[in-house]
Amino acid sequence: MSNILNDPFKNKGTAFTKTERKNLHLEGMLPPYVQTLDEQAKQAYAQYKTKPSDLLKRQFLMEIFNENRVLFYKLFSQHVVEFMPIVYDPTIADSIENYSEIFVDPQNATFLSIDEQKSKASIKEALKNAADGRDIRLIVVTDAEGILGIGDWGTNGVDIAVGKLMVYTAAAGIDPSQVLPVSLDVGTNNQKLLDDPMYLGNRHQRVTGQPYYNFVDQFVHAAEELFPKMYLHFEDFGRSNAANILDKYKDQYTVFNDDIQGTGIIILAAILGALNISKEKMVDQKYLCFGAGTAGAGITSRVYDEFLQQGLSPEEAKKHFYMVDKQGLLFDDDPSLTPEQKPFARKRSEFDHPEKLNNLLGVVKAVQPTIMVGTSTQHNAFTKEVIQAMAAHTKRPIVMPISNPTKLIEATADDIMKWTNGKALVATGTPSEPVNVNGVDYEIGQANNALVYPGLGLGVIASQAKVLNDEMISAAAHSLGGIVDPEKPGAAILPPVSKLNQFSDTVARAVAKSVVKQGLNKQPIKDIDQAIQDTKWEPKY
Repeated sequence: MSNILNDPFKNKGTAFTKTERKNLHLEGMLPPYVQTLDEQAKQAYAQYKTKPSDLLKRQFLMEIFNENRVLFYKLFSQHVVEFMPIVYDPTIADSIENYSEIFVDPQNATFLSIDEQKSKASIKEALKNAADGRDIRLIVVTDAEGILGIGDWGTNGVDIAVGKLMVYTAAAGIDPSQVLPVSLDVGTNNQKLLDDPMYLGNRHQRVTGQPYYNFVDQFVHAAEELFPKMYLHFEDFGRSNAANILDKYKDQYTVFNDDIQGTGIIILAAILGALNISKEKMVDQKYLCFGAGTAGAGITSRVYDEFLQQGLSPEEAKKHFYMVDKQGLLFDDDPSLTPEQKPFARKRSEFDHPEKLNNLLGVVKAVQPTIMVGTSTQHNAFTKEVIQAMAAHTKRPIVMPISNPTKLIEATADDIMKWTNGKALVATGTPSEPVNVNGVDYEIGQANNALVYPGLGLGVIASQAKVLNDEMISAAAHSLGGIVDPEKPGAAILPPVSKLNQFSDTVARAVAKSVVKQGLNKQPIKDIDQAIQDTKWEPKY
């Protein structure tokens, strides 16, 4: 039984009692003193504090994760705000870029290779091997073509799936023994990786077109057959594939794409929170998206759906939206538009001088937006002129530069608040300190998907939903947007990451209620709160 020390789901390390050590034949294999979980956590945190860089801190936490899941999540739960940027964004970018060089442990992930797993049967076998008899309820899968602001990282991108699942457990209590990170390795177009003798993935260009979609399809069907209670989360797929994949499966299974849907929900929640403070109506807003890729278009689509839910026709709703990309305002005669951009492209005939709308400042002056969201990864694109041009036409401009990591942000919260004399309602993609303007401390909301996707997943899993649809997503956004305290001077437009676990429960409840109301639960549910509590896991021995 000594191999229990090598099983992270069962290992307690120095917390095995004398009786357990005897029964499990561990006598002599551990130091004699029996520690409590709290003592272990205190000791591990002291060791963590000695690490000189964020990447080394992350590696240290991964060592604990690989050895003892309960201890890892106990530690995470005690230091959520401090650990989030270490375990996930932005430090995870460094971890991904160095994954092959610092590889130690596969972390119970499934690595599916388009070169090796050529049939559904072989994919099933690989998933079975990695699950090792565990009851899998949640998979995060990535092909790592479009990671954060760093692009294509092939097999190294498995770290993004591992990190995402850690947040699901820390924030929403998803049982870590019921999750599975999956890497779909179809090659990489990152020449740096292909030239790297240490790289652990397939060393060829990405496979595209039908062979690629067949591989994804075989994976989805194999996983659904093996794990019928599974919630499937797609992460960081490339902009040409992400929406196609989501659209193909969303009416058949409970699937979710965080880049397309998750960011949209959190931005919608932030807008609802901001309007709670400004006392304005959603249908009176003008929305400008700067950076019209997968995330930008997905967010725009989610906010647009909310205009429809509030009673506008599609034609009326579309008049409120403007998309800006490298070429300036998107016009409907542009042959390079993606299917996701087309619905929001404008007619040139709407403007006196459409040829002048080829940069952000020109567009802001012409359309006078009340909401501006940045997903461009263009550092400092929201200049003082742009922000002040926006603020000239609206009392409380809602500004959200959410590109990350921090070096890619369109403007800092500090600058935006100072340029608008404290009038702007701001959320940023990475954590921002409060900003003092005229003696008031303005809290800055973090538009972190972690405020929403863990609770969404918990609600779907607890209610055993057949699908995840727009009504459930809208319920999730409204539940978060309603938490803001509009009477508090300088209140943030989103709840703080420090209370992640509470908000995850709020979101889960709203989602599960929507599932039951629509009759989409696979099993009858008598008590929604009880179903959620029964699903949750706590880090204890």
